Amino acid sequence: MNLAGSPLEKSLAVKKQKTSEIVAPKCGFISLVPVLYDWLANHNLLWPSLSCRWGPLIEEATYKNRQRLYLSEQTDGSVPNTLVIANCEIVKPRVAAAEHIAQFNEEARSPFVKKFKTIIHPGEVNRIRELPQNSKIVATHTDSPDVLIWDVEAQPNRHAVLGATESRPDLILTGHQENAEFALDMCRSEPFVLSGGKDKSVVLWSIQDHISTLATDSGGNDDKPTEIPKIQARGIYQGHQDTVEDVQFCPSSAQEFCSVGDDSCLILWDARTGTSPVVKVEKAHNADLHCVDWNPIDENLILTGSADNTVRLFDRRNLTSDGVGSPVHIFTNHSAAVLCVQWSPDKSSIFGSSAEDGVLNIWDHNKIGERSGPASKFAPGLLFRHSGHRDKVVDFHWNSHDPWTIVSVSDDGESTGGGGTLQIWRMIDLIYRPQEEVIEELEKFKSHILTCPTS
Repeated sequence: MNLAGSPLEKSLAVKKQKTSEIVAPKCGFISLVPVLYDWLANHNLLWPSLSCRWGPLIEEATYKNRQRLYLSEQTDGSVPNTLVIANCEIVKPRVAAAEHIAQFNEEARSPFVKKFKTIIHPGEVNRIRELPQNSKIVATHTDSPDVLIWDVEAQPNRHAVLGATESRPDLILTGHQENAEFALDMCRSEPFVLSGGKDKSVVLWSIQDHISTLATDSGGNDDKPTEIPKIQARGIYQGHQDTVEDVQFCPSSAQEFCSVGDDSCLILWDARTGTSPVVKVEKAHNADLHCVDWNPIDENLILTGSADNTVRLFDRRNLTSDGVGSPVHIFTNHSAAVLCVQWSPDKSSIFGSSAEDGVLNIWDHNKIGERSGPASKFAPGLLFRHSGHRDKVVDFHWNSHDPWTIVSVSDDGESTGGGGTLQIWRMIDLIYRPQEEVIEELEKFKSHILTCPTS
């Protein structure tokens, strides 16, 4: 965990020139986590989680909110794989005391995360996506051609023991010819679902006629042994030459979407013009593409992440139907394959990227040109590095109800022999606020910052 050319780093760097004691080991009251974070909760997982998503806000209080959290448990087969619904207490900004933040223990289970319900999933939960119009409705991908739809509030709580009967999804979406394991998205403006798979296709469904009846006719109710309803595809889109790894709706349109795959291509689609690509960037990266995200505020900007260790920013106005188009910028700081990219829901220039190197980077593309002073040794645009995980960070999600709060999960199997880690964290606001404001605030505490107790 370290600052990357932030206003706080610049401020502390100036003070460090005046007294070396500011970073001396004997200054016990200054530790890394309280300086960099406004809040950090670490939750050790018995099993790795491949996906994590924020659910609805269920309670607001003075100092903290309570919110649903969705995550998966990828087991070794000794117990079933599960979709977990947890209650999470989100401490509000500037509430947590420094001594609380400093109590970082990567072996602990956080008291802020409580399991609320368990759904026994038919296979590993590779990806979870919530329906923006009703975040109690979620879609999951597993190692099969189908997409599973769940009403997580209506589903019964199950005890995950060996031999337990699998929970019944409320809907099954069919259309893929081979396994569709990861590429999954749900539309912001309409109850549409998008998926990609090993059959090299992108598949679109509408669940408009079914979501209103999910709670009253839940397939998860064991008292109703009726056949689970299935929905056929509204459209199947061909254009990739290899597995489709991620898909994303345009934030304002249910008819426009994009996809990336192992063929190194970024493709833009428009359902109104047919099932062929509108724009196909043949060589978006130098390796397989793992992830894509469309900016919810500035819809001209699209992010991609790849096995070539880079994140690339594209402006769709620069892309043409013959595949010509180069990225606006290539972000290079990860030392392993990028697994997830996601724009901030609050700031159009801010985004995050996580990778197999165990790091989750926060970027500000507006700061690409700022390379003076202490920031010059960092990658252009890098705002913050969260290095609290022990192994590859497979997924993360910004909290729309508390935009600078992030939940992230890592698969720690290779480094620890099993398990995973879930972390909920928020960087201190001194890092992203305007530099003038930060310096003015730090000046008020100048005597405290420059005073170090003697050993």
